[in-house]
Amino acid sequence: MGFISRIKEDIKTTFREDPAARSIFEVLFCYSGLHAIWAYRFAHLLWRIRLKFFARIISHLVRFLTGIEIHPGATIGRRFFIDHGMGVVIGQTSEIGDDVLIYQGVVLGGVSHEKTKRHPTIGNKVVIGAGAILLGPIKVGEAARIGAGSVIITDVPNNSTAVGVPGRIILEKAIKHISGIELDHNKLPDPVIEVLHRLEKRIEELEGKIKQ
Repeated sequence: MGFISRIKEDIKTTFREDPAARSIFEVLFCYSGLHAIWAYRFAHLLWRIRLKFFARIISHLVRFLTGIEIHPGATIGRRFFIDHGMGVVIGQTSEIGDDVLIYQGVVLGGVSHEKTKRHPTIGNKVVIGAGAILLGPIKVGEAARIGAGSVIITDVPNNSTAVGVPGRIILEKAIKHISGIELDHNKLPDPVIEVLHRLEKRIEELEGKIKQ
């Protein structure tokens, strides 16, 4: 895909994923996530041709300007969208598929000092909620959803949801909107609350039996 075609695709993705986008000029000049992605692609190209110092300089400048840090060594697919974006960190060996949507404060971090694969692999059509932290060389399957504020340290299967600290997996078929991504990550179930509700109900039943 050509450079101009990729830019057009990114702009279309912005309109698709953010209902607040009103015009092309607004998208071009006011979307820091889009600026960070474009700069990353140029830096990634430099990284691949072994101009790694210059790639890191670009990454550093973009971090200063946008608040988004994407290591030029990361691998990112098409139609990737960062909504708001401040505080996003994507580590060197991260791999991100197509049609992935992430929100502000998301961290794809490593847990090892070894020069090996140490950051997450994110499948296609994944949504990662605000403030979520994913650590280590874990795999997040296609169409999975990560709840806001979750800390994920284990693999997440396809079409499933992970929420909580540490993250717990809730298997369920993802319900997708027209772009193939479920946006209501703020409505994800909380397994801890569900367990407490069941315990509360059971206690009420036992108290009722004791009274009888």
